[in-house]
Amino acid sequence: MRLRTLLLCWLGLYCFLGIASAQPPVIIDKPILWNDYREELMTEYARAHYGMDITRITPRAVVVHWTAGPTWESAFWTFYHEAMSDGTLNVASHFIVDRDGTIYRLTEETALNRHIIGYNWCAIGIENVGGVGGAEDLTEAELAANVELIHYLRQKYPTIEYVFGHYQQDIARESGLYLEKVADYYAFKTDPGAYFMGRLRTALVAEGLKFWPE
Repeated sequence: MRLRTLLLCWLGLYCFLGIASAQPPVIIDKPILWNDYREELMTEYARAHYGMDITRITPRAVVVHWTAGPTWESAFWTFYHEAMSDGTLNVASHFIVDRDGTIYRLTEETALNRHIIGYNWCAIGIENVGGVGGAEDLTEAELAANVELIHYLRQKYPTIEYVFGHYQQDIARESGLYLEKVADYYAFKTDPGAYFMGRLRTALVAEGLKFWPE
């Protein structure tokens, strides 16, 4: 418990002093399959769900997830292909954070990715490896990497105001960002867990971002 408290204090001081600066964290580019077909599916998705003719976003929020799988590779290959079995845009996220804190970038940061209902038109997604069977088991290294990555994104895109977990999708409607034109389109989520989000909120307190209570 003492080690965890010290880590949170260090992370908060890290952000407060601006040590992370505008320099990006170490990010490994690992692009998923990207072609005209994916762009067509992105456009179709945006038109159907948001009434928008877009394939790129202006980031307003960062949404934190877990993969519910044991490795970053399993998540990567889930996201890799353009289409789901029903021919619609495949799910994908902008980043995957491995259990050792390694950050992988899968798409352009401003690409429209399908990772959270109602917010894809304005949200960057971060997947964290873990959560198998709903276990809240994300690591200290993942926490530190998320802090560094969100700081970088906030510096690069001043339009980002909100950070929330996938499980907070309902309360996050208070932001006014929720938009969904397909009736009864909803999925219940628990990721990445209240414990991880609480610690992330504490570590990023100096960023001026808006969080919701766990």
